Amino acid sequence: MPSFSGKYYYTVDTKGRIIIPAPFREIISSNYSSKLYIVNAAFDKCLHIYPSEEWGKIEDRVRAMPKMDEAVKFFMRRVIASAVESELDKQGRVLIPVAHRGDAAINGDIVIVGQIEKIELWDRKEWDAMIDPARIDKKAVEERLVSYGL
Repeated sequence: MPSFSGKYYYTVDTKGRIIIPAPFREIISSNYSSKLYIVNAAFDKCLHIYPSEEWGKIEDRVRAMPKMDEAVKFFMRRVIASAVESELDKQGRVLIPVAHRGDAAINGDIVIVGQIEKIELWDRKEWDAMIDPARIDKKAVEERLVSYGL
């Protein structure tokens, strides 16, 4: 199945809508229903956009988890509770709810990033800070990725 990859720079319009990049729209229209779910990321200051079918897989995994586990509670409160169903309009845009824009500090220049089964939506300044190699222990990250075969 095709996957979301690449990054695209856009701006949130005055009504809070973003354009989903054409390659991502093609993947959605060819492989998924038109429903999308917009959710808070669990730990990063960004939003995740899932096709309905991919979101359903996450819900199925969460249903099987112990609900009294503190990590599961956190995930359900931070991510599951934030889920909002949306659809692309005829111009390939999706409305990002005000609360979600506030949670991710999205207000102007944005970066839309493909992440295989989901799309990430970042404020441009947050994205630039997140991908700065100076933020990480390069040696430790490299060792971890090599251990995964990357």
